[in-house]
Amino acid sequence: MLNLDLSGRRALICGASQGIGAATASTLADCGATVTLLSRNKERLAAVHQTLPGDGHDLLALDLGDPAALADGLENLSDRHYHILIHNSGGPPAGRAIDAHPDEFEVGFHQHLIAGQRLAQALVPGMREAGYGRIVNIISTSVKEPIPGLGVSNTVRGAVAAWAKTLSRELGPDGITVNNVLPGFTETPRLDSLVAGKAKSQDTSEDQVQKTMLAGVPLGRFCKPEETAAAIAFLCSPLAGYITGINLPVDGGRLGSL
Repeated sequence: MLNLDLSGRRALICGASQGIGAATASTLADCGATVTLLSRNKERLAAVHQTLPGDGHDLLALDLGDPAALADGLENLSDRHYHILIHNSGGPPAGRAIDAHPDEFEVGFHQHLIAGQRLAQALVPGMREAGYGRIVNIISTSVKEPIPGLGVSNTVRGAVAAWAKTLSRELGPDGITVNNVLPGFTETPRLDSLVAGKAKSQDTSEDQVQKTMLAGVPLGRFCKPEETAAAIAFLCSPLAGYITGINLPVDGGRLGSL
């Protein structure tokens, strides 16, 4: 019997104030999980929190790019056992890799890779004790095919994918799976920003930019955040207990690689 029931499981969901993170919080709560919402914006987190089904959910306003604040925040969670970690954070600014200041790479690594390491180290002991753990990283299709104009993001996301694959082999014996979801063009504020930036740099309309982007998507439309959240929920569920170390594109068939 298909089983997406996450009753009795607690999930920490990063980037939960909007977009894919907020949709994931709602979906996991629908599946019975108790969720902690994490992002920088406390007001938006509170708005998402009010929409969640079920009881016992809470929120934590933290900046994943601030190592000291993140360490302090995770200390406050030390008395809880989490079974699920959704590692999700906004992408670095657009631009060519050659034009990026070295500091931009450092900021990106702290916000994504280093933050992920801190989160995993804080939550994995509880997962081990429970005998159930799911780590899902929300990264990008760029780990398979670099995206033009996203030099820093391509670099940092690729590092996160390699880190996750390594963790999947290390944590497998503990019953903890580690997987990556690779969103394609998804209807989020991040996509809006990228479209606006391309329209400006190419001196064209946002509508034309969207048409050009969709021309490369076999399904011919942008993804809904809830569709990506459904894939994430599956990887968090008991059904996915024998799936680990993978990169799962949710991209409407846009990737040309296998």
